[in-house]
Order: sequence, then C-alpha cells, then structure tokens
Amino acid sequence: MSAKHEKYHRLLDRCKSIPPTPTAVAHPCDAASLEGAMEAARLGLITPILVGPRARILAVAAASGLDLTGVEIVDTPHSVASAAAAVQLVREGRAEALMKGSLHTDELMSAVVQRETGLRTARRVSHCFVMDVPGHEQALIITDAAVNIAPTLEDKVDILQNAIDLAHALGQNDVRVAILSAMETVNPKVPSTIEAAALCKMVDRHQITGALVDGPLALDNAIDLDAARIKQLDSPVAGRANVLLVPDLEAGNMLAKSLTFLAGADAAGIVLGARVPIILTSRSDSLLARLASCAAAVLVAKARRESARAVS
Repeated sequence: MSAKHEKYHRLLDRCKSIPPTPTAVAHPCDAASLEGAMEAARLGLITPILVGPRARILAVAAASGLDLTGVEIVDTPHSVASAAAAVQLVREGRAEALMKGSLHTDELMSAVVQRETGLRTARRVSHCFVMDVPGHEQALIITDAAVNIAPTLEDKVDILQNAIDLAHALGQNDVRVAILSAMETVNPKVPSTIEAAALCKMVDRHQITGALVDGPLALDNAIDLDAARIKQLDSPVAGRANVLLVPDLEAGNMLAKSLTFLAGADAAGIVLGARVPIILTSRSDSLLARLASCAAAVLVAKARRESARAVS
C-alpha cells in the first residue's frame, strides 16, 4: 500500500464488514464509469443497477472485457432518461445510493432536485471533496466546490452540517472545521469573514452541531500549526482542521484543483443533502478515487440506516 493512498485504503477497509449498498448507476456508457462501478461491485462496496441504453452498456462492457452476468440493467433511451430512471429507483426504495456515470453532472442533479419527482430533503444539497493529500495525516474534506456557486449564510448552515455529518460517517470523531477566508480577523469589508463569525455563533447556540468550528481562518493557519502559532491564534481548530468550508465555489474549486495538480492529491467526490448519498466522480479521477467516492457513500448510507433505526 502506498503511503500516498493510505487514507483511501482506510476508508475501503471500514467498508469490509458492511453488506454491498444497492446503487443506481446513471448512464455508465463509457469505460471509466462502467469499470468503476464494476470494480466497486467486485470489492463488495455496491450492488450496481446499471441505468442507460442497454446496447451501449453491453458494447462498452465487451470492449472493456467486463462481465455483466447477473447485473441488472434498466434500459433507457438517453442520458436525461437515465438520470430520471436512476432517481426513480431510489424513490422506490430499490437503491440506497446514486452514482454518476458518463452523463453531465447538470443532467443528473437536475433530476435529483426536481420538486415532485426528485430526492430533495429539508437540507440544501451540497458537495464534498474527500481529499487524500500526501503528507497530510487525515483525509481533508473541502466543501462546497462543485454545486453551490455563491452560497448564502443560510445555505452555508446546511453545507456545514452536511460536511460535519459526512466526517462522522467516515469515522472522524474529532471533527474540526475551519471556515476559510482570506484572513483570520473579522473585517466588515470582507463578507465571508462576517458569515464565518455568524456561523461560529450558530455553533455556540447549537444550531449547528457535531464539531469544533472556528473562523474566519486563512488557509495557512487553518491547516498548519506553525502558521497558527505565528498569528497567536487561541483556537482548538487552527492548524488542525480536517474540514474546510470555503467562501464560494470558485475558491473551493481552485483549492481542490491546486491540491490535486500541485500537491499530487486525489479527490473523491460525494453529494449530500438528498435522500441518499450521490457518488459524483470526474472523468479524470483515478480508479482509487472512484472507489473512495463509493466507500464514502457506503458509509453515509450506513449512518443513515442506523439513524433511521434509532428514530424508529
């Protein structure tokens, strides 16, 4: 096992005792998405239901040397229909997770957020990257860098709670969230610092629960203890954050891609806030990153089942 991928292998190990999660795979019509789904099935992470044009799926499987014996295929004419049918499988209770295939993210998410036929809950839908950063001890959760473009303070409440819940599902009992800005002081001219301060007060009032939260923090003093000491920050989070809440999608996207392309990190992706976890991968993702995304969804689905049992 390479040290670089140790965090992802730990995620996969946590799933070994969990039965495969029934997963609707929307439009797996290229080699990468179909191989990712079938490898996740081989490892016992998911039981895939492939949703898309049957002939195209079978052709990709034949070209890639994949055996689909015993795998259910729901035949659809095109990608939009694939997204709708995959969402319907979740609504019928036949799938406990949703996985993006080779369709556009917008096509899948459009089906998810439909008011009458989608998978909305009281929570806002948001995205988390689970980053495996070389040299960093724990997996690093970054949110939201893919769904919410310019989230309001109200949106950030849900985005933050979704990320905290994910961290717990992944086994991080000591969840420390840094609310990022360009500085670590509250500045009325920088709106993200005002929102960070408000979110921290909401944590104090138990409107957001399950984590130590501090902000505003700049990136350096959020993740580096020496940087936090130099700024003399008296904080249980500064220098030790394992969840980073970014001001907006542009900042989050640039942060995640900087870690990927400059620091050699891998980025698993998952969407939360819907009825089930949504495995959102990119065409450029490695197979291990795709599997880590599946593992995260499996652990979230397990946490939801346990929460539902506790309530009932």
